[in-house]
Amino acid sequence: MSENALVTGGAGFIGSHIVAALLAAGYSVAVIDNLSTGKVENLNPAARFYRVDIRDASAVAEVFEKERPAVISHQAAQADVRASVVDPAGYAQSNIIGTINLLQAAKANGAAKFIFASTGGAVYGNPEELPATERCPARPLDPYGVSKLACEFYMDTYLRNFGLNYCALRYANVYGPRQNGDGEAGVVAIFAKGMLENRDLTIWGDGRQSRDFVYVEDVAAANVAAAQVGSGIYNVGTGLPTDIQTIARILQQHIGYTKNISMGPAKLGEVRHTYLDSHKALRELGWEAKMPLSEGLARTVESFRLKIAD
Repeated sequence: MSENALVTGGAGFIGSHIVAALLAAGYSVAVIDNLSTGKVENLNPAARFYRVDIRDASAVAEVFEKERPAVISHQAAQADVRASVVDPAGYAQSNIIGTINLLQAAKANGAAKFIFASTGGAVYGNPEELPATERCPARPLDPYGVSKLACEFYMDTYLRNFGLNYCALRYANVYGPRQNGDGEAGVVAIFAKGMLENRDLTIWGDGRQSRDFVYVEDVAAANVAAAQVGSGIYNVGTGLPTDIQTIARILQQHIGYTKNISMGPAKLGEVRHTYLDSHKALRELGWEAKMPLSEGLARTVESFRLKIAD
């Protein structure tokens, strides 16, 4: 009999890829998603779906009692840095209280492993060392990063007090197919969609701010690895910094976009440079990023091209 896994946010960009990867690894998978940003078309037909908001403790408890998951991959969250500055209380409610509800249900139902989507881009703030290791001081610059860091502390208390093992995966900037090109989107999705639609685009700041861009299928593989081994905090990135102007240039080449991209003022709370050292994940999880950036961007462009054609 296959082991039960539950993915929160499983109709979302990252979560839907994790669902597919867990199914491929032989897990029986259930999905929790309130569809606030997740999409019905991202739901995997081989997974059982519950339309539940993680802020609803009783509804979460009912799902856990029915599914009895051994592994939880918690991806559901509000994840817009700038929006968190405007609405810190809302982010605390979704990201912190929602996570506590899941931890309580996991504890009550004897779950073996709790995997958490944390953030290497926001938890470290402006890192004291580059590439940032897990030993780097966590000094987030925005409420989104604070909410993720708080959840890491909560998970550690559940390990110490109740024996609930966890892996907090501090993602770099995740990109790839199914990322939303509007709203709470990353720069790759915004630029790919905008260029394919031949719209005017803006780089906020000077474009020299750098990020660690990791392909979504590599992130899904990290979740599968963490379901089986490991304990504690792990960076999940490539270890390679790429600035925003370079991302724009590669996408222009793949798409044939010829418009000039305008420059706008830098956004409040934005980190200047960040990229991650993921050697701990290699040593303890047997995971490393495999997708080259240009190929990953090409696959992302093709997925947006097909979606627009539909």
